[in-house]
Amino acid sequence: MDILKKIQDHREHEEELKWEGTFSEYLDLLKERPHLAQSAHSRVYNMIKSAGVVEEHDHKRYKFFDEDIYGLDEAMEKLVEEYFHPAARRLDVRKRILLLMGPVSGGKSTLVNLLKRGMEKYTHTDEGAVFAIKGCPMHEDPLHLVPSHLRKEFQEEYGIRIEGSLSPLNTMRVETEYGGRIEDVLVERVFFSEDKRTGIGTFSPSDPKSQDIADLTGSIDFSTIAQYGSESDPRAYRFDGELNKANRGIMEFQEMLKCDEKFLWHLLSLTQEGNFKAGRFALISADELIVAHTNEAEYRSFIANKKNEALHSRMIVMPVPYNLRVSQEERIYEKMIRESDIKDVHIAPHTLRVAAMFTILTRLKDSKKASIDVLKKMRLYDGEILEGFSDVDVEELKKEHSDEGMSGIDPRYVINRISSTIIKKELTSINALDVLRSLKDGLGSHASISNDDKERYLDFISLARKEYDEIAKKEVQKAFVYSYEESAVTLMNNYLDNVEAYCNKAKLRDPLTGEELNPDERLMRSIEEQIGVSENAKKAFREEILIRISAYARKGKKFDYQSHERLREAIQKKLFADLKDVVKITTSTKTPDEQQLKKVNEVVATLVDEHGYNSSSANELLKYVGSLLNR
Repeated sequence: MDILKKIQDHREHEEELKWEGTFSEYLDLLKERPHLAQSAHSRVYNMIKSAGVVEEHDHKRYKFFDEDIYGLDEAMEKLVEEYFHPAARRLDVRKRILLLMGPVSGGKSTLVNLLKRGMEKYTHTDEGAVFAIKGCPMHEDPLHLVPSHLRKEFQEEYGIRIEGSLSPLNTMRVETEYGGRIEDVLVERVFFSEDKRTGIGTFSPSDPKSQDIADLTGSIDFSTIAQYGSESDPRAYRFDGELNKANRGIMEFQEMLKCDEKFLWHLLSLTQEGNFKAGRFALISADELIVAHTNEAEYRSFIANKKNEALHSRMIVMPVPYNLRVSQEERIYEKMIRESDIKDVHIAPHTLRVAAMFTILTRLKDSKKASIDVLKKMRLYDGEILEGFSDVDVEELKKEHSDEGMSGIDPRYVINRISSTIIKKELTSINALDVLRSLKDGLGSHASISNDDKERYLDFISLARKEYDEIAKKEVQKAFVYSYEESAVTLMNNYLDNVEAYCNKAKLRDPLTGEELNPDERLMRSIEEQIGVSENAKKAFREEILIRISAYARKGKKFDYQSHERLREAIQKKLFADLKDVVKITTSTKTPDEQQLKKVNEVVATLVDEHGYNSSSANELLKYVGSLLNR
């Protein structure tokens, strides 16, 4: 990649997008493209929607968040549907501060950064183009030039509603630079940029004794007072506060609830009336989305203070909980590792998944239903199909606890423990056992974990370990069985032939001798017992299989090895049971013979070539499974 060429191409593309003309020419542009006059909230909503919306099980998934926000589809849907969408339609929620509330490392800052970066890109598109009065430090909306008494007629002609008043600085410029002729006022296209402080502002509180309100609203430029003669001359004022610079776009208020009260009161009129006070001027209009974030403890403390009631009523609080899906948690770890210095270390398959299982278990709350334990809940939340449970059951589970996902282990803790393990032991390869051991060792030094939580978390580590034991056995099982899929399909077809004959009270014909045979009860039971199908339940289970086959046939689909979850599990366990002694002997023999050594090498090669292990992690897996089978 020629990076300099790409930089040049980007610069040339931005030059092509630039536009400058008079206010009169801008009005002609508006007749063709009325969407250019959209509000800040509308622009954010349209940006999110433009990335695509997917309908899934009565829910909407907004693809804008897919690359950076994992496992929070429902929270993002609520955010868009209950805040951005109505705000874009000029409903009352646009007059509220958006406060994201959630646990540490839950994705709040990532979400705000995603919105800011998205707006920077969106203003480079035709749909997200922003035009402003040229030379205005607040990149003011050109439509503010239209006098108040003509705005109703303007709305009837253009279909555009104008809100806000012309700023003091531009009011003076219209008179001094353009002789009152608003049609000649120059308008230009602007591109949002946090670095250039255009359309995106960020305010972070510091020491209240030293921080000045000017950081928000701008300040007097004392060096120009002698030139202009008065502090109330707008030319002697620097409109460079974060509220000024974020006009038309997004203003991020970091750690807002830690801020001194004098900074927060400025937000009251800005949110409710769309203006704020600066210097010795009339109220200054501003159109911007204010987004803040905090954790639950700070929020509870804030609303407990009666003095904050006025500001509290100006907020829309959106919970941003931890992700509760194992597969998505795994993606979070993969992303964090890609962005770290440990990306070159070999991480054995299933290592991050097992760590994710532990993390998700710490975030789940016990179900009120006796039939659902925390492991079942974890699997159902991750989209696994469990016999006897439907999507309706999952939705009911999610409604049991409104605060589920607001506590538990955060992703940074897991990555810190993985990093610690690698650096301390100078490892080039780690597996699930290394990570579980490290997670366990770190619980004692985690400041925010109580003794009660620690006991619970140790139980969850044990559960995650048992889950890994089953995963490890299956991995070795697949590697040991020659042509695993073919063997499984052959066994399944044999089972299905016998089941069909059993249910139809028919006989089977031996393919070699032609002899009629009774269904092989011993074979069928040896498979069914692997998944706990009792003698009394065998008839119902077999009939269920035949019904499933018939349903597939009616739809023109072929019933295969993957078509019935429990049958597939039974086939896998039966194959592994038959091979268990071979695996046990091969993996536990300290001085394997030539045949056993050959088999071990074949298994290692299969694990490396087809399952993503390296030779070190493959050998460790074999030894571990051998020890499990010998217990």
